[in-house]
Amino acid sequence: MAKKTGTWNASDLPDLSGRTAVVTGANSGIGFTAADALARSGAHVVFAVRDPERGRAAAARVSGSTEVRRLDLADLASVREFAAGWDRPLDLLINNAGVMMLPERSTRDGFEMQFGTNHLGHFALTNLLLPYLEDRVVTVSSGLHRGGVIRFDDVNLRGTYHPSRAYAQSKLANLLFTLEVQRRLTEAGSPVRALAAHPGYAATNLQSHTANPLARLGMRLGNLLVAQDDRGGALPTLYAATQDLPGASYVGPSGRGEMRGAPALVGRSAAASDPVAARRLWTLSEEMTGVTWPLGAEAV
Repeated sequence: MAKKTGTWNASDLPDLSGRTAVVTGANSGIGFTAADALARSGAHVVFAVRDPERGRAAAARVSGSTEVRRLDLADLASVREFAAGWDRPLDLLINNAGVMMLPERSTRDGFEMQFGTNHLGHFALTNLLLPYLEDRVVTVSSGLHRGGVIRFDDVNLRGTYHPSRAYAQSKLANLLFTLEVQRRLTEAGSPVRALAAHPGYAATNLQSHTANPLARLGMRLGNLLVAQDDRGGALPTLYAATQDLPGASYVGPSGRGEMRGAPALVGRSAAASDPVAARRLWTLSEEMTGVTWPLGAEAV
């Protein structure tokens, strides 16, 4: 069973020798910190990154077994290419990469960038790799999912785009995806588990790309005064990836407001717990990506 979380940290990771993990966005922030901790615990870690040169520079700083493969989640052709090149068992898939509160822009396939990268790219990647997956998939969401609404009439938010609205929608989608993929895994009799995590308020470079200069300033101040470092921010991901937790669990910091602290099971919004919305989002995501459920007959 999972260890009590009061003082849990990366030194409590089990021996991961012989296990393989794919970490998206592993070249920086909590993705790098998680990849580093997994490798130090014996796992072979694949840095799935948009820029292989930066990925190789990051992997060179890690003590352990690593490799670097190109993956651009904002380009479904790149996602398919990555998955087509995979040919061995995979223990852990950590859907970590993301973009946050960008000015309005589109992915290569014409999707709103935050929804397309944070949700659709990981949706496609997970489904394409599921035939190889043996243990679990962990998707990184955010406490800001609580402000999210899935605009099913137009998830690309054409004419109604706002950076924070788009980000919250994508993070809500991450949790609905976790809920539905776990339902489908259970229905298929698969031992694989789907979990989600959020880092709390972690000081990383993610906030530096926000569209609003005042928001960037506020986040810089928050990073200095409130945030935990990327090592603390990675702990919920590592806990979800390695501890004996039920499928569809959601892990975050245990401190006040889930901003910082040791990892623990945390709650989610009612919208993130809606199975009808989760199925509707799944259907929409299949239509948008052309990627469908790979494990036997379609779950109903």
